[in-house]
Amino acid sequence: MGKAAGIKGLLKSAVLVGGLAITAMAPQRAAAENIVDAMIGAYNTSGLLEQQRAVLRAADEDVAIALSSLRPVINWTTQLSRTLAKTQNNRSKLNNYDTEFFTGLSLSQLLYDGGATVLNRQAAQEAVLATRQSLLNVEQQILFRAASAYLNVVLYSENVRLQENNVRLLQEELRAAQDRFDVGEVTRTDVALAEAQLAAAKSSLASSRGTLVSAQAEYFNATGHKAGPLAGEPRLPKPAASQKAATDIAVRNHPSILSAQHQVRAAELSAQATSKAMGPSASLSANIGVTEATTSTDYTHSATVGASVSQPIYQGGALSANYRRALANRDSYKSALLTAQNNVVQDVASAYVRLEVAKANLVSSAEQVRAAQVAFDGIREEAKLGARTTLDVLSAEQDLLDAQTNQISARSEEGIATYQLLVAQGLLTAERLGLAVQIYDPTLYYNLVKNAPAKVSKRSRDLDRVLKALGKE
Repeated sequence: MGKAAGIKGLLKSAVLVGGLAITAMAPQRAAAENIVDAMIGAYNTSGLLEQQRAVLRAADEDVAIALSSLRPVINWTTQLSRTLAKTQNNRSKLNNYDTEFFTGLSLSQLLYDGGATVLNRQAAQEAVLATRQSLLNVEQQILFRAASAYLNVVLYSENVRLQENNVRLLQEELRAAQDRFDVGEVTRTDVALAEAQLAAAKSSLASSRGTLVSAQAEYFNATGHKAGPLAGEPRLPKPAASQKAATDIAVRNHPSILSAQHQVRAAELSAQATSKAMGPSASLSANIGVTEATTSTDYTHSATVGASVSQPIYQGGALSANYRRALANRDSYKSALLTAQNNVVQDVASAYVRLEVAKANLVSSAEQVRAAQVAFDGIREEAKLGARTTLDVLSAEQDLLDAQTNQISARSEEGIATYQLLVAQGLLTAERLGLAVQIYDPTLYYNLVKNAPAKVSKRSRDLDRVLKALGKE
């Protein structure tokens, strides 16, 4: 491995993913892909996840920006000025032109602002925590989309297989009807019925194949790779024992609730910081430099230090308006938190009921398939003896096909409902599922920037290498 590749790999493992990568549970890749492979592909290739991670890094930088307000600001200034002075008395008028060149350093340092800057930094930290939870929420949606895409490809592949088998069976029925017609056992109507049923089956097969192509396209979009041979229906995670248990887990863990809680805290801190703006503030300033008159060889070295205290008295009502706006924003986030809690509880209830209905449908569809298969076999044998018509056979065959289609649909619905319940509980994340991926650790980048490193520092150089490894430079 080359030096550049080695550095990039080291940064990726050390800075982006840290020690949370779970490799012990890595699945053995087989010829057929399973649902875990689909979710791994989605996690590793999702552009939406990369976008949200960049949003989080931007929020991390807000903490550094807030911290920088507590530190001195140093500027280098160069200035060239020209002054015209007119002097007039009873005897003469004089015009004096003076040109000066100044170069030097200026420093300013906040001494006191009632704690507003500290509160703003704490608010930025709460915003970071809220954004981390938003990232987890996006991660859940990405993984759920991949799981749904996998289950849909399996479903529509099974539908195509059933339709193909149905077409072959109807072709046999048509040949049998034609043979019986040739010997006078049935009428032309029986042959026409078989032909019509075969034509309808071919049309359904073409439709099923089109649906499968669409599902495969969604699979590619969701996972980042084409759907190869699939392992079929997966072994599903065990759901919560009851709806109440599922709701309790969701209220404690769901990212949307946790994010809203941090947003409320950030808004409260911002409101407190805004109220501090109505109080006094103090700052220190210092200048050192050289002033030179261009019309002579004279120059002056100067250094000044000063302190100032200010107290806003009247700003046209802006201060009070800003404070009221901050309070309104805080109240808005509190309402959003209540809404998030209610939505999560509702989502859990809907997902849990959906799963229970899917399980019941799976049981009944299995019984339907069994009964329809027995009926079809019996009617087909009776038709050979002349006790049943071709229409009876075709009808029984359609009933069997419908029962089999319902069964695979119920099985797919059970899988989707199971993963939807995990999403509603806030449990469908790469770390909780134990996916064999390099888990993104949001604290590593934050720890590099939270102290606002200077451009010339070692930590800043580390950040430059991180950004280069991320491909952002």
